[in-house]
Amino acid sequence: MAVKLRLARWGAKKKPYYHIVAADARSPRDGKFLETVGKYNPMLDHEHEQRITLKIERIKYWLSTGAIPTDRVYKLLTKAGLVEAKTYPEQTKKHKPKAKAAAKLQAEADKLAAAESEGKTEKPKEKVEEKPETETKEAPATEEVTEESKK
Repeated sequence: MAVKLRLARWGAKKKPYYHIVAADARSPRDGKFLETVGKYNPMLDHEHEQRITLKIERIKYWLSTGAIPTDRVYKLLTKAGLVEAKTYPEQTKKHKPKAKAAAKLQAEADKLAAAESEGKTEKPKEKVEEKPETETKEAPATEEVTEESKK
């Protein structure tokens, strides 16, 4: 049986209050659980002493038997000093340019390196936008409406 340390919601609507429970991974969130090992009240200030209440001995027992804490419970246990903080690897693919763009950037870098080695230092030309002279806007001439133009 796979055991998880997770939050079970208690409290009223819009006023959450959670019990930290050891439960079978297959049971529903607020369903059957094995043991209550702590309480978490997110409505209290971060510095309040009753925001997180833990039964440290029981949590250590469940962790030693192989219970896996959920992400939120893991963060709470990290703040209490029971487990080490997770290290997340850097994302290496999304911030890098695609293959064509990388090849284009490499070609430009090679071109600049070759130009510098020859003694030529060509800087890429920057487009300079010329601002048109500010023209004074004159009011359009109004035509007088005569009786003949109406007909």
